[in-house]
Amino acid sequence: MRHGKRRDALSGQRALAIALPSSTSAELLHAALPLIRQHGFTREALSRSVLALAEPHAQPLSEPAVSALFGQGDTARRTLINAWLEDGRAQMRAQPSKTTTDALKVRLRHNEPVLPYLPEAFALLASPRSGIPPLDVKLALVHAVSVADEACFATGDISVGPAWYTKRATLAAIYSAAELHQLGSPQTVYAFMDSLVGTAASVHQTVSEVELFAQYVAKSWGGLIKSSGILL
Repeated sequence: MRHGKRRDALSGQRALAIALPSSTSAELLHAALPLIRQHGFTREALSRSVLALAEPHAQPLSEPAVSALFGQGDTARRTLINAWLEDGRAQMRAQPSKTTTDALKVRLRHNEPVLPYLPEAFALLASPRSGIPPLDVKLALVHAVSVADEACFATGDISVGPAWYTKRATLAAIYSAAELHQLGSPQTVYAFMDSLVGTAASVHQTVSEVELFAQYVAKSWGGLIKSSGILL
């Protein structure tokens, strides 16, 4: 009996190895990114990534193959979301911007094709991997600050000392507010961002304390998620 189970397990492992594509998981993630606009941040998008390769496979990845490459359950979805977030930062690096506002707008445009899926994606990232919410806002902070840092880098910012941190906190707060606005009113988001930049002096004062900045971003992301009714 024990030897039979071991043979079955080995057979399953061999079958999975045969089913896995020769492409790396990074290549498949890249191929999955355009599929998000149709399939969302789902395991199905990952499964269909092999169909979008330069030499496409005949069939989508099986569920065991998706799990082997990207993780079990929602872990695979988190992997796809994080790859999409990194792709947004890469687009900021690839497109020269004269001002930090221009750079932030590049990042907002990255959201446009997948706006209907963003609340659920952010809710998944902010939710604990086990147990019941509250939301973990650390990822919200990382997201906002990383966008702000890319905006500064794209425009050759040379701030040092406290000014380095304060400028990024200001931009992160502006971006978080604009991203929340974008979900509810995508047609007016760029005018809204311009209005925020116009009052940046007051925002700068508001977020000069790290704790206040954290509360601001947490509130923004909480509103972004709850506006969809996913987490109450």
